[in-house]
Amino acid sequence: MAVDMRLPAARKRVNEGLEAAEKSWHLVSPGDTITTDTGFMRGHGTYMEEDKLLASVAGVVERVNKLICVRALKTRYNGEVGDIVVGRITEVQQKRWKVDTKSRLDSVLLLSSVNLPGGELRRRSAEDELAMRSYLQEGDLISAEVQAVYSDGALSLHTRSLKYGKLGQGVLVQVSPSLIKRRKTHFHNLPCGASVILGNNGLIWLYPTPEQTEEEAGGFITNLEPVPLSDREVISRLRNCILALSGQKMLLYDTSILYCYEASLPHQIKDLLKLEVIEDIVLETRQRLVEQEG
Repeated sequence: MAVDMRLPAARKRVNEGLEAAEKSWHLVSPGDTITTDTGFMRGHGTYMEEDKLLASVAGVVERVNKLICVRALKTRYNGEVGDIVVGRITEVQQKRWKVDTKSRLDSVLLLSSVNLPGGELRRRSAEDELAMRSYLQEGDLISAEVQAVYSDGALSLHTRSLKYGKLGQGVLVQVSPSLIKRRKTHFHNLPCGASVILGNNGLIWLYPTPEQTEEEAGGFITNLEPVPLSDREVISRLRNCILALSGQKMLLYDTSILYCYEASLPHQIKDLLKLEVIEDIVLETRQRLVEQEG
């Protein structure tokens, strides 16, 4: 009887620059003393006790001038104005949609905050309100930008730009929001033939790179033609690479995903779910990123 046995590969020595970078992070757990200096201001994730500033959550200490806060390593998404999010429509209400963005409360997408089909610029009428379900209905995935944060923490979204709107065929991957690196743009066309939307809320959308953009669609018409096998394989490999990086707690952005994809090419797609393969490709990705940062 054949038995499949797998032994972990020998570990390579991690670059010393990487070890130094990891030591520079100030990690704290609840109750740890951050500082005894009274000249600092108390930020999120901290509290004062006996003239000492203590951490109330487990995370990384961040200092901005005299303000000290602790960014939690595992938490629900806290939205900020300008964030790019991927969400799912959960409810159609009067002149608004409710959107699940994996935050504490459902987000709101107002009818006045979306492009009309065809990109028309006019006031929204009663006919538009009646046709809301033909634009977006329950279960639809959308990409949007955070326009405002209400006093109770709920997010107000908008999709007025043509790069936002309804998402068509692709794969949705969920990771921790703390692993998404904030960049100038979160829409990337990767050279491997697929595109990625890195939502600040931890939802990542992988889809085939469109050949041309439908500007007159207004973000509501989706392409439902069959996706070629080669594109599906690229998307599947990217999905496994993102899960490997998130499992090893590495920041996700276009460069790290692309390096991990290139490191995974010698392996079959299904092998990227094996622990020893994950450790190998993530280690190679780490070393390439350290060499690039110099």
